Amino acid sequence: MKRTFFKYISIAALTCVGFAGPLMAQTKSKLTQILERGTLRVGTTGDFNPMSFKDTNANTLVGYDIDAMNQLATDMGVKVEFVTTEWATLVNGIVSDRYDIFAGGSSLNMARAKTVAFTSPYVYAGTVPLINKKDAKKFPTWESINNSNVNVAVLMGTVFEQQAKSAFPKAKVRSVEKPATGYQEVLANRAQVTITSNVEAATLIKTYPDLQVVGTSADMKNKRPFAYPVVQGDAVWLTFLNNWIALKEAEGFFTTLEAKWLSSKK
Repeated sequence: MKRTFFKYISIAALTCVGFAGPLMAQTKSKLTQILERGTLRVGTTGDFNPMSFKDTNANTLVGYDIDAMNQLATDMGVKVEFVTTEWATLVNGIVSDRYDIFAGGSSLNMARAKTVAFTSPYVYAGTVPLINKKDAKKFPTWESINNSNVNVAVLMGTVFEQQAKSAFPKAKVRSVEKPATGYQEVLANRAQVTITSNVEAATLIKTYPDLQVVGTSADMKNKRPFAYPVVQGDAVWLTFLNNWIALKEAEGFFTTLEAKWLSSKK
């Protein structure tokens, strides 16, 4: 089954070589290089739980995108090699050919898109409210938080500070400074609500079982897509990856990863 999958997805990607221009006619695509090399090189920071982070007990990388890249390598019939990088040098690593793809929770960013290409989105991040479980009946929706009797704590200087003021104009929005955090204020009952990304919320809930997300993933605000950055100008490689993402979405693979790593249930 895997051989059949790979055969057809490779053919679909390679048909795009005629659209890649004279440069690609002279240079092997990343897809061809990876197949000939037998290794898929994946850049990742290993510092973004739960997308890509270190399991200190096993001393290995784990997370949503680590699972995804392991599956991609399996479907391609090659080995995976994770290359440690940093957020500041993410783009440089792609342009300088240190790795074939970056995976570790990169949102589609127009500043980066000037230098690298992005695949189709494979998951969406967004803002969610976090409350104490004991207050679940009080705050079943975003709208229920927008009340003058509600205290919302957010970390000063973050995007969530302005988002909270915009989403809850009637509530008392209080900005806290590090080392304090919004979720600690909720746990200590100094605030009833904080807001953060659904990605961070999934990790916090596993660590602090008294916390709970308001609403479902459909209620997320300020949604932004996560996509995989790759080198610009390689239509064959980009098309292959987009075909793979589309097929895995249809198979429910990304839904399974979301339930495993991004679920708000403990």
